[in-house]
Parts: sequence; C-alpha cells; structure tokens
Amino acid sequence: MKRFFLLFAVACLFLLPASAQRKYSLYGIGFYNLENLFDTCHDEGKNDYDFLPDGSYKWNGLKYSRKLHNMAYALADLGTDKLPIGCAVIGVSEVENSNALDDLVAQPELAARGYKYVHIEGPDRRGVDCAMLYNPALFTLRDAILVPYVPELEKDSTFKTRGFLTVSGILADEPVTIIVCHWPSRFSGSFYRETAGKQVKVIKDSVMKADPNNKVIVMGDMNDDPQNRSMSEMLGARGKIKDVKKGDMFNPWWKVLDSGTGTLSYQGSWNLFDQIVLSHNLIDTKETKDYRKLTYYTCQIQRRDYLLQSEGQYKGTPKRTTAGGVWLDGYSDHLPTVVYLIKEKQ
Repeated sequence: MKRFFLLFAVACLFLLPASAQRKYSLYGIGFYNLENLFDTCHDEGKNDYDFLPDGSYKWNGLKYSRKLHNMAYALADLGTDKLPIGCAVIGVSEVENSNALDDLVAQPELAARGYKYVHIEGPDRRGVDCAMLYNPALFTLRDAILVPYVPELEKDSTFKTRGFLTVSGILADEPVTIIVCHWPSRFSGSFYRETAGKQVKVIKDSVMKADPNNKVIVMGDMNDDPQNRSMSEMLGARGKIKDVKKGDMFNPWWKVLDSGTGTLSYQGSWNLFDQIVLSHNLIDTKETKDYRKLTYYTCQIQRRDYLLQSEGQYKGTPKRTTAGGVWLDGYSDHLPTVVYLIKEKQ
C-alpha cells in the first residue's frame, strides 16, 4: 500500500504544474456507458427478456461473468494514464439493477480499490438505469436522489425514461454534486433531449442557488453531440472557457469532437455523446492559474486497444459485447471519458 501511494505522489509531481514550493492533487471524474449490463434473471415489470438464457442474446452465466470482468477491467483502468489510483467517481449508464452493481464492484479490479456505488431504481421500461461508482477514500457521499424526467407534452403522459441521478458529496474538502444522465434516444426526436437539458439545468441552478460554492458536474450519455441544442442552449454548456459566464457550464468536448474523434461510431462517422460538463465555478479563466480551489485541468477519451475492434469492416471502432447476433466478448459500443480536476495542497 505504501508503494502504491508513493507511485501516486510521483505521478502527481510529473503531471501537474511545476513549482518548487507547491504540491497538487489530481482527481479523475469518469463516465462509461456499459451497454446492457444485465444479469440473467427477469425483473418483474421490465422488458429484459432478450437478456435471459432463452432470450435472443442467449444471455447465460458465462456471458454475464465475462461482461462483468470486462466492465470492471475497463472501469479500473479509467484515468490511470495520469492517476495510478484511478477515478474518484465514475458515472455509468445501462445497468439493470443493484444486483448487477453488487456483482460489478465485487470484481477483483474494483474490489481492490474499495469502490462503492449509488443506484436508485428508475422507470425505464427496458430496465436500464444510471448509477455512480465512487472511491470512498476520495469521495464522501452525502445524499442521492433520482429526479424524474417530466414529460412536457400531453400526449406523452405515459412516456417513461431514465431520471437524473443527483448525488451530493465531498471531494477535495469541497461540496460537489454530480448529475448522472442517460437522455432519451435519437429515435425519440430532439425535443425530448432538449427537454432533458432544460430540466437538468433547473436541477443545477437549484443546487447552486442553495450553495453557490457547490461544484456541479453533469455527465452521461446525452444521445447528442456537444453542439446540439440540448447541450449548448438548453443546458448552457459552452465550448470555450472564455465564453463561460456565471450560470453557464463548460463543455471541454467540443474541441475533442472537432478534432475528428468521439466515443461512438455510426456509419463511418464519430459522435461524442458521452460528455462530462462543469459548472462555472470549476473553471479558471485567468492566464495565471489559481489552483487553491478545485479546478478543471484537462479531459480525455480513454482509447485503449482492447476497447476497439482490431480487424474487419469496423476496425478502430468500439468493440461491442454482441454485434450482428454474434457474441464478441467485447466491452461497449461507447468509449469511456474522463475529466481531471486539480487542487493545490494546503
């Protein structure tokens, strides 16, 4: 254990701003769409029949155990380019239930870090929810609620989709609230994601009105790119730090997508649906950075060879668990993302 934290300290020395007198801590905040992390049992009232032993995916104990291993391996690896200890917090989507999460955090790669999770069962008809993993040595949980998605059209009175998992806690001795999302699919139409963006902004504004010092992080599979209206206008997530005003959010993924890469590939083009955006009080706009408070440092799409197809028509795209009815023993149709926050040690 002592050797582990020594490596962590050495990593910080090489990766953070140089100073003879100052020392810094770095924190990883990640997100990963786990693409159908279902167990093998039926949940009453949920349309999970494809993921049963006699379902279309022939989802049995072997496939489930391999899926758990692969997800745990990728989650434990997230952020380790800069932090041997991995991420302090990781939001996830497409998890069936707490049973699957119990099995996930029990995997050796995550159990070694002591990860715990937050999960509240939601109304999604297929049964997939959002959840949040956290390292209790780095993040102290205070409270969690699932804020429901509220349909705004009369014809949608029976419309059910994932809510917004809102988790409050302490990171680096500062109050932080994390909102984990999985916004309505593209098949639903842009109006429904724009509605989600508007409702998440209400949550964010409410949190910051109650405590202006609270740092808010919105993350998730938004089913939209950074420049789409749901993100840029309804949520107010700006692509340049200089454009971020009080009440806005900063979205570092604009420039990443503009560079030609993303987190999922469709018909030969990249999208970047898996975003982590930050409230204005996590951004330092000055040329000479002041890291005495928790501040955005950089961001990264975690691109690992094992996460990508190595051959064939889809070479270089995310390696899925199943594709075209064939079990690939892969990971997800999305790539994970991470942002790093920095703070000077006092």
